[in-house]
Amino acid sequence: MASTLLLDQIWWDLVLDADGNIAVASEPYSLAQDASSAIRTWLGEVYFDTTLGIPYLQQIFGRTPSLTLLKATLESAAGTVPGVSKATVFLSSTEGRAVTGQVQVTSKSTGQVSVATFTVVDPQGVG
Repeated sequence: MASTLLLDQIWWDLVLDADGNIAVASEPYSLAQDASSAIRTWLGEVYFDTTLGIPYLQQIFGRTPSLTLLKATLESAAGTVPGVSKATVFLSSTEGRAVTGQVQVTSKSTGQVSVATFTVVDPQGVG
């Protein structure tokens, strides 16, 4: 079973459990959270592998990609999470140089489906 550090769903930061320790998420939610993190990763952001991430600046923000292409790109990134057999992205907004939605993932090991939300904002469009 996959586990990951639990992140606050609004601030995407570490949270503490009832005992004051860093909280851990387990499967199936851990897969959805990791898929959301993959969607939130910008191309070149991961310093130990700059090929990872979504080409937000190069192909998405400031451009007009089709929603089909955008969803396929995000689903592809979510599908790279170990343990995910299927990822489906539902977009709720692509307005104002931001992409917001949810990702639903299916666990390879259990077949369970879990959901996490995501928001990616172009910092060049803020202000």
